[in-house]
Amino acid sequence: QVQLAESGGGLVQAGGSLRLSCAASGRTFSSGSMAWFRQAPGKGRGFVSAITWSGATTSYADFVKGRFTISRDNAKNTVHLQMNGLRPEDTAVYYCAARDYGLGHAAGNYDYWGQGTQVTVSS
Repeated sequence: QVQLAESGGGLVQAGGSLRLSCAASGRTFSSGSMAWFRQAPGKGRGFVSAITWSGATTSYADFVKGRFTISRDNAKNTVHLQMNGLRPEDTAVYYCAARDYGLGHAAGNYDYWGQGTQVTVSS
């Protein structure tokens, strides 16, 4: 049974930084990818960033390019999302997701999900 556990969310002022982490357990991922999605109140779950387990490919939504950085630690089966220059519009629940093959940008492409971590950015 694959389990994903997010951590690192919280309350931060605009312009601040947070680092989210997602630890996978239950199996070791050697292929496929892990991603971050976010969901603000009243909105759908949207793609933020993804990385293949090989680290060869990363992808970012346009609205986070230059501010967020995704990375992975294969030895710890963990993916991180470093978020700098946070804005009030980044406020959302951030979800970690994993898939066994390739890299996708739609929530429906991912098989495994974490419970989410709240990120709140005050103005």
